[in-house]
Amino acid sequence: MVSSTLTPIDVCHCLAVRKAARSISQLYDRQLAPSGLTSTQFAVLSQLDKREGSGIAELAETLVMDRTTMTRTIAPLERDELVAVSGSPEDGRRKVLTITREGRKRLAVARPLWRRAQAAFEKRIGAQEASALRELLRGVQGA
Repeated sequence: MVSSTLTPIDVCHCLAVRKAARSISQLYDRQLAPSGLTSTQFAVLSQLDKREGSGIAELAETLVMDRTTMTRTIAPLERDELVAVSGSPEDGRRKVLTITREGRKRLAVARPLWRRAQAAFEKRIGAQEASALRELLRGVQGA
């Protein structure tokens, strides 16, 4: 039961998660800044490095983003020649994303910075708590 002195905004799960996500993203963005990548761009390049030839829709689904946001995220990566976008040989309407050699180089620069962000986060809340949080959030993703 919610205390009568608390307002809905004080107990809103959605707001609490969004605020935490923004705070964590800012931590990672600061750590990744020397690489020229944002935390979202790092995630995109990491996924493409893992799953070569992903489509925009597939990548958006994997990263729980809508296609429009994914398209906007890909644009500067393509402009900077970190990602190549081409039509699928099977379906010309489908856009296929490929990480470029320059993209892999940038990712290699960013990985130690990402590890530093991971360490800073774990230092802030504790390694066991960070692990428990990841598990809890994996369960929420399926909700």
